[in-house]
Amino acid sequence: MQSNLSYSLIFLCFFWAISANSQNKKQLDSIKNNTILRDSVPNVTLDTINLSNRDTIPSKENIKDIIKHYAEGYTFQDAKKETVELYDKANITYTDIDIKAGIIVIDYKNSTLFAKGIKDSTGYIQRPVFKQGSQESEQDSMFYNFDTKKALIYGVKTVQAGGIITYGNVTKRVNDSTIYIRDIRFTTSEKEIPDYYIKTKKAKVVPNKKIIVGTSNLVIADVPTPLFLPFAYLPLGKSRASGFIVPSWGQNNNQGYFLQNGGYYFALNDYFDLAVTGDVYSNGSWGLRGDSRYNVRYRFNGNFSIRFENIIQSLKGFDDFSKSTNFNVRWTHNQDGKASPNSRFSASVNLGSSRYFRESLNEINNSQFLTNTFNSSISYSTRFAGTPFSLSLSANHTQNTNTGDVNMTLPAMQVNMDRIFPFAGKGGIKKNPIQKMGINYSLQGQYQINTKDSLFFKKEMFETARAGMLHNASTSTNIKVLKYFTLAPSINYREVWAFDFIKRTYSPTLVNDDDTVGGVITDTIRGFKSFREYNTGLSLSTNIYGIVNFKKGRLKSIRHTIRPSISYSYRPDFADIYNEQVQQSSDPTDILTYSPFEQSLYGRPSSGVSNSIGISINNVLEAKVAPKDPDSDEEDKKITILNNLNFSTAYNIAADSLRWSPVSVSSGTRLLKDKLAINLNASLDPYRVNDNGQRIDEFNKGIFRITSANLTANYSLRSTDFEKEEENTSGNGAQNTPDVLGNNIDPTNRFAQGIGNKGSSKQKDVKTTLYKAKIPWSLSLAYSATYVNNGISNIGVNNHSLMFSGDVELTPKWNVGFSSGYDILRGGFTFSRLNFSRDLDSWRFNFNWVPFGTNTSYTFFIGVKSSVLSDLKWDKNKPPDRVLF
Repeated sequence: MQSNLSYSLIFLCFFWAISANSQNKKQLDSIKNNTILRDSVPNVTLDTINLSNRDTIPSKENIKDIIKHYAEGYTFQDAKKETVELYDKANITYTDIDIKAGIIVIDYKNSTLFAKGIKDSTGYIQRPVFKQGSQESEQDSMFYNFDTKKALIYGVKTVQAGGIITYGNVTKRVNDSTIYIRDIRFTTSEKEIPDYYIKTKKAKVVPNKKIIVGTSNLVIADVPTPLFLPFAYLPLGKSRASGFIVPSWGQNNNQGYFLQNGGYYFALNDYFDLAVTGDVYSNGSWGLRGDSRYNVRYRFNGNFSIRFENIIQSLKGFDDFSKSTNFNVRWTHNQDGKASPNSRFSASVNLGSSRYFRESLNEINNSQFLTNTFNSSISYSTRFAGTPFSLSLSANHTQNTNTGDVNMTLPAMQVNMDRIFPFAGKGGIKKNPIQKMGINYSLQGQYQINTKDSLFFKKEMFETARAGMLHNASTSTNIKVLKYFTLAPSINYREVWAFDFIKRTYSPTLVNDDDTVGGVITDTIRGFKSFREYNTGLSLSTNIYGIVNFKKGRLKSIRHTIRPSISYSYRPDFADIYNEQVQQSSDPTDILTYSPFEQSLYGRPSSGVSNSIGISINNVLEAKVAPKDPDSDEEDKKITILNNLNFSTAYNIAADSLRWSPVSVSSGTRLLKDKLAINLNASLDPYRVNDNGQRIDEFNKGIFRITSANLTANYSLRSTDFEKEEENTSGNGAQNTPDVLGNNIDPTNRFAQGIGNKGSSKQKDVKTTLYKAKIPWSLSLAYSATYVNNGISNIGVNNHSLMFSGDVELTPKWNVGFSSGYDILRGGFTFSRLNFSRDLDSWRFNFNWVPFGTNTSYTFFIGVKSSVLSDLKWDKNKPPDRVLF
């Protein structure tokens, strides 16, 4: 019974299939006549890909896996021909292959596939999209052989690594790793009509590895240019690749014609790279540079650069002929916070010849032209877990490029002990003054070199080196007095170890400058000497609050906080204990008293008794303002009217004259929603000066004389600040002085891709809506004025300047920036720079211009954004024609 039932079901299914096949066949014949057989796809000779060579295809099926298929229109199976036809949004998947198209025909007998789009009233739609693994392409139509994995493709569009988009007329896919294309165009422009493309007759493409092409022509806006290449090799690897860096060219009056910033880029590995570039000038000048970056994720990152230039001015034999060699070394290293929780290593190095940036002819150094100091620091710090101790080691360097003075600390060591409370109660309870008594300790050690930059790496630089160590220990506590006052006694101990000191001896045969005989000889002795001193102090402080309340308006109250403090300190005279004496003339009674620690790294023992009283007053003024809507749930807003207004001075009881110290005044506030920062510092001297400028024990008639004062104001303003719907709550973004120098100019985009970037050239999309009357802009202002008064001369303002910088976005892709300053006192502009940039979608344009001054120059660049085609550019620059003194 079961067998008969099965035969009956098979018969019914077969009868239904024949009926359906008859009707679908009629529909298919009509569709083929209208859409398939009459389209624009060219006739294909199947012999070119061995699709009809029956001798090479076994009789049995060669499809190794299940082919999953889907179509939104219909699916037609021809059992006799062993084919399946899918219509409208057809999709098949086979192993790692995914194909989508308007029409797909699968031939199981020959293990082949044909895919194409659908032609309707809107045009040719549902073009085939072929995806295998990470490779994806779009084409007009295609044949694919499942057995040989070869394909013949018409009108292909592929996106390669690095953002390279290729268009090919006829493409033959030999295997997974080799593709041959005829009449190819490749570009990085994502527009339907590309901004530009490179056109060639034939090319070989190895996906994600390389493109090799024959004679090529650059086409811009569909207009062929006279630029041809006999052949080209384009790397397409997902990782960075080594290659040549095309130089820029130019000419100046002193060095003649030149090539700059040309060289070779080494992609050494995923964590480290190196670019070696150089300059060459027709008069014999040259320069060489090495720039490297490294990055190990979650551990550290940094960059290193070394530069050397040999600059020749004029011609040999002329009076103005000169030759100079300069160098500069920079290193920046940053450690990731996750790498080690208890230790940290960092470096920021900038050292070299003092005149390097002033004499350099390379445009990338223009922004450093006004640099007058070099600073370097390499530091390592660690905390010893479970103890209050921490250790830091550092090497520091400071160089004045105007004087050539160099100060280096190689190295500096510091050991700190966190404040401990040895007398605290159980559980760290600190109730009484004894339990609150804390102890601090620190140890410092330095090896310091003071020299000239001309003595770099020479033995003379170590002749004046000094070394020493300093121990500091202190203890203090605090006591509440009369409920509102805090009394804090303290004791400080200081011990200095000197590893070099001076020794003076009398020489009866020494001839002095005035031709007299007999004098003192001073020698620096390498050895060990130490001295110790201490002081004790007592301070009394409190807080005083004054509040004024308002009943009307949004202003609710104003609070004035005053923090007065008075302190007393005492230190004995320690100099007499360590001072030494020497005969200084032929008279035995003519004795000179000196300290052997005069050149000590941490100073000499304190001379004289110090018995002084210190006074300081700090003021803060704040206001509380109600929200605009009284019915809202917002809390009252606290506004700082005056950040600080501080006064401090001291009175030395033990001094026989000039007991009062100058009064130091500092004040600062922020206004206009923290966008305007104003700071004032001044020094007020109560004593008069004599005709030689020395202070005398007489008070000024006006009580105080302003010896110095400095006023600075920084203001930052943006167009978005005037948009009510987007209230700016980020505070002042320009508290510091604006960078009127601007950033270094990189004349190429060879470093547009950082280490770890896998070659994507896509940038954040920019909406190109017309700005109309609303143009984004920003402006940063910095004002500075300095007043000095030594009591006899040079009285008045010696510095009065205004610095400004900003930018204007004329359109979403046009940006104009500027940075400059004006010296109000002397009436002249400071270093000024204009920069223009234009986003040309797949291209970019930059123009930087220093219009006047001793550093007059410009740089011009237009080139492709993609790093793969970074050498497709045109850059021109004019370095400054500087006169060296």
